[in-house]
Amino acid sequence: MNIIVKKLRVIKEVALVTYKEWSAYRTHSMVSIFVGPVYFLVQYFIWTAVYSGSSSLNGMELSQMLTYFGVTTLMGYLTMDFADWNLQMLVRTGKFLTFALRPIHHRFFALSQKIGHRVLGLVIEFIPCLLIFIFLFKVDMRPASFFWTILSIALAFLMNLYTNYTIGMTAFWLVQASGVREVYLLLQSIFSGGLVPLVFFPMWVQKLMFFLPFQYVSYVPAMVFTGKFSLAGITMTIPQIVGIQAIAVLAMALFSEAVYRLSIKRFTGVGA
Repeated sequence: MNIIVKKLRVIKEVALVTYKEWSAYRTHSMVSIFVGPVYFLVQYFIWTAVYSGSSSLNGMELSQMLTYFGVTTLMGYLTMDFADWNLQMLVRTGKFLTFALRPIHHRFFALSQKIGHRVLGLVIEFIPCLLIFIFLFKVDMRPASFFWTILSIALAFLMNLYTNYTIGMTAFWLVQASGVREVYLLLQSIFSGGLVPLVFFPMWVQKLMFFLPFQYVSYVPAMVFTGKFSLAGITMTIPQIVGIQAIAVLAMALFSEAVYRLSIKRFTGVGA
């Protein structure tokens, strides 16, 4: 119990410091208030044209499609992560040494930072854009189930952290991990369902997505929000797909820890 209390205290303190630090640059974050709605507006024009003369495509109506992109845009504000960039900078400069000597796992520190950063995003980015989608674009932003939606977004939050942190750990081998990071971000943008719902991909790609982390970051939470999940011809109940999402997050967490233990053996602290 004392360990849990201490960990919660660490999360609180690090998150609070991160919140205050990034609050000084809140105007930078507020740019997203315009980026999100503009991106949604582009999607609105594209899909309105695509649906011209059609009431449904791949089982999704136009209203469902607009809700889907509204949800994925808003979720990006809650799950956005920069652990990979931070970690590779620490390794490249040798400053990771200060964290290696501390009695706290750096990934736990990164998690605490992310919580503080995304709480700020909730206030400055998520809430204003939610209001814009509801009152300006008239998009129905009511989830089918608040409980399952919040749980799925929380799991997406962790999945994004674990995958990005694992990508960042390639810096222990490559020193400069920006290339790997850019490739991963490209793959994630395509296969997470952020650009096009995964049901529009070929069947073999849809099946492959069950074994890769991408869909659990965006597509699954968006489908949980709508209350219906279907991929690769497989229809699941919301509890079932959230359960699979939880297993995927656990698997990624274990993989991330295994890579961390291998990585820490390679760290030399050059540049510290």
